[in-house]
Amino acid sequence: MAKMNFCPQCGKDLITKVKDDRERILCPDEKDCGFVHWNTPTPVVAAIVEHEGDIILARNVAWPEGWFALITGFLEAGETPEEGILREVKEELNLDAEIVEFVGLYEFHRMNQLIIAYHIRATGVIQLSEELLEFQRKKDHEILPWAAGTGKAVKDWQAKRGIFNEVIEFKR
Repeated sequence: MAKMNFCPQCGKDLITKVKDDRERILCPDEKDCGFVHWNTPTPVVAAIVEHEGDIILARNVAWPEGWFALITGFLEAGETPEEGILREVKEELNLDAEIVEFVGLYEFHRMNQLIIAYHIRATGVIQLSEELLEFQRKKDHEILPWAAGTGKAVKDWQAKRGIFNEVIEFKR
């Protein structure tokens, strides 16, 4: 996250100070302004997308070659996680989908996100959004889960199916 220098409410220079046992960025004018940047995690929805018997992994346009992961997106204000993931699958792959099962909740500390993961069954013809560069099809047992973020959801989902693949590390 980019560091904030000025209070978004009153414009004063922000300071770093311990509040509620954690270091926080806040406005020095606690009496009249009181702004505190709580840095709460952002909710993200993720889908293990099953399509025509395969699992679809996608590569974001900003990722290095060879990096593929689940379909993800930010939960929008006013929508449920279930609505959010069905919307993301439609936006990113142009597929209609139904939720098969809730997979779990996962922390992604590096991005300060809470990931809400589902197994989704989708139909239609895949058409990638401008956010995605390419996709690949894998059988459930062919996916090697990665150590962080949505890779933990893949690992748990596979384990429910008796699949215990080695976890891989992405190199940045």
